[in-house]
Amino acid sequence: MFYTRTGDAGYTDLLGDRVPKYHERPETNGTIDEATSFLGLARSVASTERTRMIILQVQRDLYLMMAELAFAPDMEQHRFEMTQQHLDWLESETDRLAEEVDLPPHFIVPGDTLPGAAIDSARAVIRRAERLAVRLLHSGDISNEHVISYLNRLSSLLFILARYEDHAAGVTPTRAKQT
Repeated sequence: MFYTRTGDAGYTDLLGDRVPKYHERPETNGTIDEATSFLGLARSVASTERTRMIILQVQRDLYLMMAELAFAPDMEQHRFEMTQQHLDWLESETDRLAEEVDLPPHFIVPGDTLPGAAIDSARAVIRRAERLAVRLLHSGDISNEHVISYLNRLSSLLFILARYEDHAAGVTPTRAKQT
């Protein structure tokens, strides 16, 4: 059976609590899930194996993050947790890609290639997820600052990854301002 009917009254389960579906935790998790789906689209159209492998690792990390956020605030758990290792990996991948792609000194309009556009769509959703996660941190609903840092660094990785895909296609990024 693909349905439980337990959400029909507008509530959903956190691990250890039941909250309205509009609560900030399900909202944040839903936004991360949305980003993961966009990343799946990006992975399916990516032109390089490198991009596909990076995206797959990010999707796995985001599933770990969603598991961490699914626990009610008063539940102590350390099995599902974003760590400094996750951040270190993101930063190293971002740095490696940045060494290979020359960025123009102007704003870029997304959409020069299908893979780049799909990655940029995921990046925009990640930025929204970050804003929602910051609200959870500032309200004391979560305490792991690695969640925020990961989402912040991830938007940088996705930006350069989209440019990497554009570069792999031989496309020069479109300027935001006409000259």
